[in-house]
Amino acid sequence: MSPDHPPGLDLDRLRVLLDRERPGLVAGPLSGRLIEGGRSNLTYAVSDGGARWVVRRPPLGHVLATAHDMRREHRVISALHPTAVPVPRPVLLCEDEEVLGAPFYVMEFVDGVPYRTSEQLAPLGPERTRAAVLNLVDTLVGLHAVDPVEVGLADFGRPEGFLDRQLRRWAKQLDASRDRDLAGIDELHATLGRELPRSPAPTVVHGDYRLDNVLIGGEDDEIRAILDWEMSTLGDPLTDLGLLVMYSSPLGLPDSPVSTTAQAPGHPAPAELIERYAARSGRDVSAVAWYTAFAWFKLAVILEGIHYRYTLGQTVGRGFDRIGDLVPVFIEHGLTTLQKG
Repeated sequence: MSPDHPPGLDLDRLRVLLDRERPGLVAGPLSGRLIEGGRSNLTYAVSDGGARWVVRRPPLGHVLATAHDMRREHRVISALHPTAVPVPRPVLLCEDEEVLGAPFYVMEFVDGVPYRTSEQLAPLGPERTRAAVLNLVDTLVGLHAVDPVEVGLADFGRPEGFLDRQLRRWAKQLDASRDRDLAGIDELHATLGRELPRSPAPTVVHGDYRLDNVLIGGEDDEIRAILDWEMSTLGDPLTDLGLLVMYSSPLGLPDSPVSTTAQAPGHPAPAELIERYAARSGRDVSAVAWYTAFAWFKLAVILEGIHYRYTLGQTVGRGFDRIGDLVPVFIEHGLTTLQKG
């Protein structure tokens, strides 16, 4: 298909839906393109030549039952949009699979940059890079300060037993996608299960919080929007911190399709991010090593699922052929983090 008609996006059917559900929203013929960078749900930029929107939908195949929940993403950004947490304005949720072949939602297009690599951050310089990453921590503190009851998310998850369920969920996800031996992953899962920490009071959890899941823009490099809410729920906020710490740790893999920004000049060290979060949130972070190891485990499972879809020919975009080689690296980092404490 042409760049204006990427796989998984039927612009004619989308236009009919928008004209029916949001009369007057679209002023001209629609064009669309796949936004590169995502490795799970598919994200498209759509325009009528003047206004712009974003469409989010599940991948084209091998969709697991508990993953890629468009209703969930749409619900959480709708609840958070009136708060100080920066999220795009939701436009429409469509659960009719006849339109695009899967449920999807439409939201406003927000200008900003998702910084994915140290090389992309480098032009900002050390001071701006440092400020942007510290602002990422502060924005996470703000998200975790939202009262779920006040924004209509009291039933958005089941916080009791959250960590145990998370471990079981990701083990199940792994089993659904595993078709090769992965040395150490069962040991990592078992060790995490034996050493479960006691969770603090539950909050809204993003589930995939990192620098390239936010859009940064403006003269002050402000965070204009937090994106990719597919893993959000009510649960242990320190899981978000552990993931942020993981993504602030060097992978040591040049030209990796999954990278961190840790080596950008001015990037704060993980210890400083942990300290800042603890000081501004008031939470006990003494068990952060467990949460970071859990993040390594979760990402290993996610990457294995993406690798599995690649072997089935059910992925769209570049870099998927190297994803499988990363999984053992993430497993090893998880084991090492637990051993060092």
